Amino acid sequence: MTESKERAGTDARRTDGDATTGAGAGADGDAIAGAGADAQAVPVPHPPAFAPDSLVLNRKLPLWYQVSQSLRASILGRPQDASARLPTEEQLAAHYGVSVLTMRQALKELETEGLISRHRRRGTFIEPRARRVSPVRLLGSVDAIVAQQSGEATTVLGHGPTAVPGDLAEFFPDCAEVTCYRRLRRDEESDEPTNWAENAVRPDIAARIDVADLERWPMTKVLRDVVGVRISRITDTVEARLADPVTAELLQVPLLSPILHYTGVTYDEEGRVVDVARIRYRGDRFSFSVTVEAH
Repeated sequence: MTESKERAGTDARRTDGDATTGAGAGADGDAIAGAGADAQAVPVPHPPAFAPDSLVLNRKLPLWYQVSQSLRASILGRPQDASARLPTEEQLAAHYGVSVLTMRQALKELETEGLISRHRRRGTFIEPRARRVSPVRLLGSVDAIVAQQSGEATTVLGHGPTAVPGDLAEFFPDCAEVTCYRRLRRDEESDEPTNWAENAVRPDIAARIDVADLERWPMTKVLRDVVGVRISRITDTVEARLADPVTAELLQVPLLSPILHYTGVTYDEEGRVVDVARIRYRGDRFSFSVTVEAH
């Protein structure tokens, strides 16, 4: 009899417990569990961490300069939702394979330009309204050219194969045609056109280019970092010209007004020309500075 009562009590407690558990998991419990599930299903979005591009150092050029230009290009070409916080000096130094002192000098250069701000104990941050405020100093670095062409909104106006233009025949002696890309760049803040570019690219190289990449990065970066072209050198020419009708319309300047015409010829390690870029800059939106080292 006692055993039966104990079993009955145990069964009752189990029943009460199940009922309680059932109520919690049923009406109120489902609501709570559902709210928790919903909360987990919609996590607070975090921007992707800022990750600078890789860099192959040229020991003939100042290391701080190469690092500053590479980091500068990464900053100006970063995705809009990327984190504004840079890795630490030590992490950046390890990434580029340089000393912390060299990294510090590179960061100081970018801070002077207004691209980053540094805060004691908080870290280094990309300025949200960072703009190019000083000319790029070209010391022979491909990263300097990438930096010069980064940081603006780019629209691909068109692309496709075409017969090699007569004035480019000397650069493509073994090609019957090239692939031409036409792009317009605008200032991201004012939406004002700053330059437009035509790139003539070898067909075998162009076949490996994703046009969407050209809306995010300069052609030089796409060729080197995406397509994998081993660039040996780029020859630059800058001259003053008068705006032709196409340039005047695209850049919204008066016909025959002064513009700066840039030509960049890119060679691979085999000595072949892989790309000829012709860029027309508004005269009031471009600066070009070259530093010649004595030693």
